[in-house]
Amino acid sequence: MSFSALHAGEQEGPSARTVGAPRAVIAAVIGNLLEWFDFAVYGYFALVIGKLFFPSDDETTSLLLTVATFGAGFVMRPVGAVLFGSFADTHGRKAALSVTILLMSLGTVMIGLAPTYATVGAWAPAWIVLARLIQGFSAGGEVGSAMAFLVEHAPVERRGYFASWQQASVAAALLLGSLAAAAMTRILSSAELQAWGWRIPFLFGFMAGPAAWYIRSRTEEGDEFQSRPRNRATSPLQSTFATHRTALLAGFGVTIVWTVCTYFFLLYMPTYAVRAFGLEPAAAMLATSVGLIVLMVLAPVFGALSDRIGRIGLLIGFAAAILIATYPALWWLARAPATATLVVVQVLFGILIAGFAGPAPAAMAEIYPPQIRSTSISVAYNFAVTIFGGFAPFITTWLIARSGSALAPAWYVMFAAALSLCILAATRHVHVAISPAEKVDD
Repeated sequence: MSFSALHAGEQEGPSARTVGAPRAVIAAVIGNLLEWFDFAVYGYFALVIGKLFFPSDDETTSLLLTVATFGAGFVMRPVGAVLFGSFADTHGRKAALSVTILLMSLGTVMIGLAPTYATVGAWAPAWIVLARLIQGFSAGGEVGSAMAFLVEHAPVERRGYFASWQQASVAAALLLGSLAAAAMTRILSSAELQAWGWRIPFLFGFMAGPAAWYIRSRTEEGDEFQSRPRNRATSPLQSTFATHRTALLAGFGVTIVWTVCTYFFLLYMPTYAVRAFGLEPAAAMLATSVGLIVLMVLAPVFGALSDRIGRIGLLIGFAAAILIATYPALWWLARAPATATLVVVQVLFGILIAGFAGPAPAAMAEIYPPQIRSTSISVAYNFAVTIFGGFAPFITTWLIARSGSALAPAWYVMFAAALSLCILAATRHVHVAISPAEKVDD
């Protein structure tokens, strides 16, 4: 089936891409599970890691150093985006995804086996930083390649649904990380947790790496990628910036509020709830798990809905809802700091994030042609997430410390939502083009 025929909606029998779609979803999902499980565990154990690797007389300084190291991994994401994105567009999504999973496994086992500050002094935080840089480099190539891989294996009329499993798998990984952290916190004493218990989830994540690599190495490329036009005179990165600048800006608009909300509400919230409102760590993690379940279940639902009614309206509508709901939700949590309140807040934002993130992967993938799709998604997503999303835990912690207000993070989330809204409105025409993947917008 040709690319033009796909956009015209012709039916010529099942293609290799359609038949292989379930296998492609599994390959992308299992890699995302490992990639993001480790990110989740690091975030949920931020307080423990801070004490062991970044000791300080001031607990806030220790936590700031820990979340700054979490953010340091994002410094490498643009590098990974450029290199792996171009590699995936030139040599295939399968090859790129196989390498990224191996690198993520290396970073994961490095953290799980890292010597503490009490053992090796300043080498301990340096070890953690190196591991996070390796993981950030890997993740920079993971997202764009996985989104492109999913879209290119999906039937055109179901791209929103198939691509939404990228976000659903991220939610599942965060959920597994949250439950693992909650289980360790419940089962082990504080001394056992700090001595060795925090390492178990990292080592478990590492052991899943070989299986994920095997599954990915057994997949095939989608029809759309295999039939893409090739221009060896121009690199995918050069083509991206030469002819798709507006689409890159549109990708920024999709990514900013998406990742800020994910990292704050679904990753950093347990630490925030414990420090700002005095909730029990296990209760905060379990409340976040409820929100993650909502996101995991509803992301494919909203992805499928976007196949029927369009994606840009959902993106704008849910970005506006996040802008409106953030401050009242955190104000209520500050006034009634209880587990039940946190559960309601997490369910609310699980719905709102699902409404935005379900259509988001397909919305990004469709605005770029297949010969530069992985590069373009990777650049747009990873530069935006590095600037806005990855440092959300650090920025919100710093805002609370500087202002003395537990509600300070609300302003950052609202800023992200407002910025995304402005960009999405300005680039709306890119998303509603009849054949966006063939469009040259500049």
